[in-house]
Amino acid sequence: MAASGQGEKRSAEEAAGEDPVLSLLDVLEEDDALEDEACAVLGGSDAEKCSYPEGYVKRQALYACNTCSPRSQEPAGICLACTYKCHEGHQLYELYTKRNFRCDCGNAKFKQMECKLFPEKENLNTGNKYNENFFGLYCTCKRPYPDPEDETPDEMIQCIVCEDWFHARHLGAVPPEHLEYQEMVCQCCMDRCSFLWAYSSKIGVPAVTKITPAEVEEDVKVDDCPVETTKAQNGPCTKSEDVKEEQTAPSTSCDQKPVNGDASNSIKTEMKSEVKSCRLQEYQEHQKPRANTATYWPSNWRSKLCRCDQCMKMYADLEVLFLLDENDTVQAYENKGKSEEAQESRDPLMTALSTMNRIQQVELISEYNDLKTELTDYLKKFAEEGKVVQTQDIQKFFEDLRSRKRQRLDGMQYYCS
Repeated sequence: MAASGQGEKRSAEEAAGEDPVLSLLDVLEEDDALEDEACAVLGGSDAEKCSYPEGYVKRQALYACNTCSPRSQEPAGICLACTYKCHEGHQLYELYTKRNFRCDCGNAKFKQMECKLFPEKENLNTGNKYNENFFGLYCTCKRPYPDPEDETPDEMIQCIVCEDWFHARHLGAVPPEHLEYQEMVCQCCMDRCSFLWAYSSKIGVPAVTKITPAEVEEDVKVDDCPVETTKAQNGPCTKSEDVKEEQTAPSTSCDQKPVNGDASNSIKTEMKSEVKSCRLQEYQEHQKPRANTATYWPSNWRSKLCRCDQCMKMYADLEVLFLLDENDTVQAYENKGKSEEAQESRDPLMTALSTMNRIQQVELISEYNDLKTELTDYLKKFAEEGKVVQTQDIQKFFEDLRSRKRQRLDGMQYYCS
């Protein structure tokens, strides 16, 4: 609430044509927020060592080099360290993070190029999975991001199954507020993993409103006692006609012995127990009709997936066992980066300020604000053009900054003389 109040105060000052007044606390809080965001994006990835020796890393910051592997060639992904050491000055696509990926830098996909950090690599990483993101294209519209031809403001959301990125307006339904959901599954992955529809009805986060109506291919007749069936690859069957007949109590006549009735009741009780042991089957009994939209999920939804033998086999067949791993989430990946950063030494700016008097503190803060403003404006150009900032770009910025500072000092000395 405090941060929101400060933002409203600054907006009012700017609207009135006044220069916004920033306290030291404002400056440090904003700087910490930017630092946390950067650490979250990198997720604790090593900027000095190639990640290849670690094998297929559960999650890491990943990039694709359009200079070395353009669309006419096979897709390839490289780790953070290789972007600095082996692909400096190249056109890179920032892929954020992908699961279970091994760095391709210098392997057979790069022809004559050799990785400078870890050259002893196998020709191919057969366990890697690629999509159009590795060529800088995203969503069902297969467009770049940022898209110079798209003037519609929109956000990109990553599907946690296929890990492609989608425009919010292309997901079939308006996403809920960010605080309400943590993960999204796109329409295509919902079709492939249709068992998720049963969970979506029970624990999913409802979308705000439907953008496009669901396509209805045929009329569905609803009986008083519906019999639901699903394909084997999308989950165990909920009910079949045979099971229904067995679960229906037989008619009782005077000649029947109590023993037969007891046996029948025993069979029914045992069968009901087996059905209840599978959470998916329970949810499928109350499943709502499917819709041609993406689905949204809260932070703890993975822990509620059924882990019975049938469901575990289904996850393995669909290659989505990672859905059972809470550490596979992007939230866990970002928290890892923030946690590792928090373990480092104290902020050097705070250390320096603690040793200065009031006048020195004001002068340092003023210089800091000037530096932050110039650096922000400089980096904004790269963000608008969709370019990855390289080491030489930062070096050039500080060289220009030192040059301007020398010119100011020379001018002051000339004026004083």
